[in-house]
Amino acid sequence: QVQLAESGGGMVQVGDSLRLSCANSGGTLPTYAIAWFRQAPGKERGFVAAINWNGSSTKYADSVKGRFTISRDAAKTAVYLQLNSLEVEDTAVYYCAIRTGVYNSAKAKDPGYWGQWGQGTQVTVSS
Repeated sequence: QVQLAESGGGMVQVGDSLRLSCANSGGTLPTYAIAWFRQAPGKERGFVAAINWNGSSTKYADSVKGRFTISRDAAKTAVYLQLNSLEVEDTAVYYCAIRTGVYNSAKAKDPGYWGQWGQGTQVTVSS
């Protein structure tokens, strides 16, 4: 049973950094593709980044390229999202999701492509 749990959110200022974690509260994180999405108040849930089962392939939304980095540790404990140079527009609830099957990166931006989701962690960036 996979139960995703996000952590690491907080309140920061413009230009600061945060590292979000996505772990499986039921044990190790299965070696399937993981994605991060975010949802700001009044907006739809939008794609942020994705990583394949072994970390050899990543994908990013244009709005975060060069600022955010997705990675996963070899110990299978978590997938991370490093957020650098944060902007006010990055304020949102950040969710991780897993796809327990074959991963097609061309479909990664579709929230419906992903299976289980975590509860989210709030990131608030102030000027």
